[in-house]
Amino acid sequence: MRIGHGYDVHKLVEDRKLILGGVEIPYEKGLLGHSDADVLTHALMDALLGAAALGDIGKLFPDNDPSYSGADSIELLKKVCALLREKGYTICNADCTVIAQKPKLSPYIVRMRERLARAMGADLEDVSVKATTEEKMGFTGEGRGISAHAVVLIEKQNR
Repeated sequence: MRIGHGYDVHKLVEDRKLILGGVEIPYEKGLLGHSDADVLTHALMDALLGAAALGDIGKLFPDNDPSYSGADSIELLKKVCALLREKGYTICNADCTVIAQKPKLSPYIVRMRERLARAMGADLEDVSVKATTEEKMGFTGEGRGISAHAVVLIEKQNR
């Protein structure tokens, strides 16, 4: 059994879509980044890669590679999970937390879990997504960005 932790953060800006967990969320701002800047999915990918000691998303999908400009992070997550399976790992579960003062994310949590679980080839009950604020403190609390943490458990098959 191996545990991985992932973290990501992106700045909120005008004229960008807000995508979290593969779900577009209506909001006046979106996250700035080379890809779709889906902090939740990025944190999850880093947790999976870290658990398997396979680096991070910057190594696998560098932001100076134009082929990843505007990339759909759910598609990248599918590639990460395929790599883990190729290396003999099974994903046991994932527990993710999004930190955002606004918008209110609770109406979108189930859809996020569904999108992530489907991309990972996991059961819905094995993928947790939670959202919290930081009580108006720090850059997320001030509405300047959104961050996410993810913790995963994977298991090596046929050791």
